[in-house]
Amino acid sequence: MNSKINIRKIQTIDLNFVYKSICELENEVFDFEIFKGIFVENISNPNHLYLIAESENESLGFITFHIQNLLHHCGLVGEIQEFFIDKNHRGKGVGRKLVDEILKRSEQNNLKSIEVTTNKKRVENVLIYENLGFTLSHNKFTISR
Repeated sequence: MNSKINIRKIQTIDLNFVYKSICELENEVFDFEIFKGIFVENISNPNHLYLIAESENESLGFITFHIQNLLHHCGLVGEIQEFFIDKNHRGKGVGRKLVDEILKRSEQNNLKSIEVTTNKKRVENVLIYENLGFTLSHNKFTISR
């Protein structure tokens, strides 16, 4: 990547990029107005950190991170909720820069751990997360409604 990658907090002006990216990630078209309401609520929450990577005003990808106090960790834990890199910018260090920023904020806030979940359909993500320093240590069970 020739130009410098800038990491900054997501703002309302980033809504369309995030919406398009999440729809692509989930292979689904979400109700825009409902999505927008959740987006605005989440970027306003001080316990959430939403970051975007850009280069020369082009959005490259983003990461969303929620922090909560959990009894079974007896402290703060962060969880990456969404993590998306535009397909034209994958493998160029964009994701690493976003995760590094999350790690830096996690150290500043004395988080006990950082968690991330990936859909079993995305088998390639296991290696990506391991390369970023994560350990496959848990199983996650869900009931969808």
